[in-house]
Amino acid sequence: MTNKDLIHLHDQHIMGTYGRFPIALSHGKGATLYDFDGKAYIDFASGIGVNSLGYGNEAWVRAVAEQAARLGHVSNLYYTEPAARLAEALCRRTGMDKVFFANSGAESNEGLIKLARKYSHDKYGPERSQIVTLHQSFHGRTISTLAATGQDVFHNHFFPFTEGFVHVPAGDIDALKTAAGTGTCAVLLELIQGEGGVLPLDKVYVAEVAAFCKAQDILLLIDEVQTGIGRTGSLFAFQQYGITPDGVSFAKGIAGGVPFGGFLAAETCSTVLGPGTHATTFGGNPIGAAAAGVVLDTLTDETLREITDKGRYIQEQILSMQNPYVAEIRGLGLMIGIILQDISHKEVVGKLGDAGVLALTAGSETLRLLPPLTISYAEIDTGLAILQSVLTP
Repeated sequence: MTNKDLIHLHDQHIMGTYGRFPIALSHGKGATLYDFDGKAYIDFASGIGVNSLGYGNEAWVRAVAEQAARLGHVSNLYYTEPAARLAEALCRRTGMDKVFFANSGAESNEGLIKLARKYSHDKYGPERSQIVTLHQSFHGRTISTLAATGQDVFHNHFFPFTEGFVHVPAGDIDALKTAAGTGTCAVLLELIQGEGGVLPLDKVYVAEVAAFCKAQDILLLIDEVQTGIGRTGSLFAFQQYGITPDGVSFAKGIAGGVPFGGFLAAETCSTVLGPGTHATTFGGNPIGAAAAGVVLDTLTDETLREITDKGRYIQEQILSMQNPYVAEIRGLGLMIGIILQDISHKEVVGKLGDAGVLALTAGSETLRLLPPLTISYAEIDTGLAILQSVLTP
């Protein structure tokens, strides 16, 4: 099959809900992908931050294959070993108390929303249900997580949205306190707003939010769907901010390419959701949990330091290009935003694809890089050389 053949077959039968690039991918190794015509691509996107170990990782492949042969799925009516071991590892490495396993980032954030509202309903009654989020945030594409998202561009077509969300400017603690009032049950934050433009929150501001939430018995929820699982150089970004959240969502890179997600709850609210209050058929699936176990085992302290070093190296190399189109670089670890000027970020991503690099956009002007956490320096250098050629006036 050729690229053209696959694209034609796809377009005949799959809904056109994505603006896809004309690239049909066949296989990969490390952080390099190949299309059906044999062309190679350096992957600076990793399936939008999902393929944390790249492609063809032997331990990951072996764990998935062996678990699939042993036990693929049994539902949450029964106990399975991979989910239990994964939950223990997540709680031990984060200091959180319990975990709920789901399938995607949006579903994980839906779970946090339910957790917060039931926590407050149990203690204060139904009137304390509002959740405060930030402008430029992104929390998912379900009706409720779209309502939680603080970007007007997403608030179209699907009315009515779920009520009970208010959005405030990032960094303005007074605006947040005013919006919270007396009817708020939770504040939901991304510590780095990924889809909004790779926008890191100020650590002093986050500490002020955490202190306010604790004083008011408002749950502090951190959306780590994109920033979690080693992406920023620590297992979760909140560990670099010196805070202890009440709830933390995760997905994307947790299982290295298998659909998997969930949320962690601190002791403050870990018993709020009892039998019958929340569920999902595929949550904690043994294959996904086995894959996630390999990802966590790979993310040792040494690996996390390497992620930080690689991210710093990428930023330094891009700055050394002194390119007139590059206005600023921001981010942590291997979550990098290149703010462009005098050129379209969408145009740049298209040209990069043509030249053999896969990258992403974010916000209105940001080129976003989310390479596999295991990308080699040789692959980084090859990708950056192509980036430099594409950005050369």
